[in-house]
Amino acid sequence: MSTKPVALTLGEPAGIGGEIALKAWRELRGELPFFLLADIAHMETLALRSKTPVVPIKSPQEAAAAMATGLPVIDHPLPAPVVAGQPDARNAPEVVNMISRAVAFAQNGGACAVTTNPIHKKALQDGAGFAFPGHTEFLASLADVKRPVMMLSAPELRVVPVTIHISIADVPAALTTELLDETLRVTHASMINDLGIANPRIAVAGLNPHAGEGGAMGQEEITLITPLLDRLRAEGMTLLGPLPADTMFHASARAAYDIAVCMYHDQALIPIKTLNFSAGVNTTLGLPFVRTSPDHGTAFDIAGKGIADATSLIEALRTAATMARQRGLA
Repeated sequence: MSTKPVALTLGEPAGIGGEIALKAWRELRGELPFFLLADIAHMETLALRSKTPVVPIKSPQEAAAAMATGLPVIDHPLPAPVVAGQPDARNAPEVVNMISRAVAFAQNGGACAVTTNPIHKKALQDGAGFAFPGHTEFLASLADVKRPVMMLSAPELRVVPVTIHISIADVPAALTTELLDETLRVTHASMINDLGIANPRIAVAGLNPHAGEGGAMGQEEITLITPLLDRLRAEGMTLLGPLPADTMFHASARAAYDIAVCMYHDQALIPIKTLNFSAGVNTTLGLPFVRTSPDHGTAFDIAGKGIADATSLIEALRTAATMARQRGLA
């Protein structure tokens, strides 16, 4: 087991982040070290309910040894009491600071990677003036990365949406040659450097139904996507497409590629969440540090009930550790 831990953030305190962190410790304590940034008093309350121990630590270097006894927690106090299922905007600034602190640990070498629990964007906007659509864009700003790339992965499929958190009406204008080019290059490099796939096969979806059907259902495949793919193929990339999105996600189609690049959010996320809703992992590609997250939300409706499924978080921690080892960071 590596001795350099993954830094895990609590996320929205009123959500399920603390509960699934405790469950993840029970699953992973003999496999990989991680520590949680959270309010220790809040975590001790959750630990008492779940009969799972927590261990206060002062630094990431203590995490590996503490894993044998309980979930290692670096205290990050919250100003307002936590009520399950009821986000409190007063806690928002410290939720944001937990993320920044975890990134700092990764940047200074104390942690090998960052895994983030789900946040509640409205609470962060109301309480902290959070000006980002989500984690992905905020982390990119911390790393001074212009265009982050979001990858969702599960055992059955990996997907990357080119445009992310924007209205479907805005997608055609946002889908530029420059954006698609950068997304494909970052994806290609990450498959090699983070996943160890020497010659990644990348399937690229069309924007329009039937990939435009020769221009009958749209021009973007002809004017934008195909010319760029041809240019990148000439540079040595293995690219399939543009492919009709409605025929590229069945089992035999998926066997032909390592990752699918899609033109917009739902085109990518619907197939992966349909294939495996519980084990999906969100990874931000193109950052100078490794970052993963469970592919679900705060689940306010079940928070505090002890029934939250930790599978996605467990896989996110495993993915973070694997990518960190591949980069030589663990």
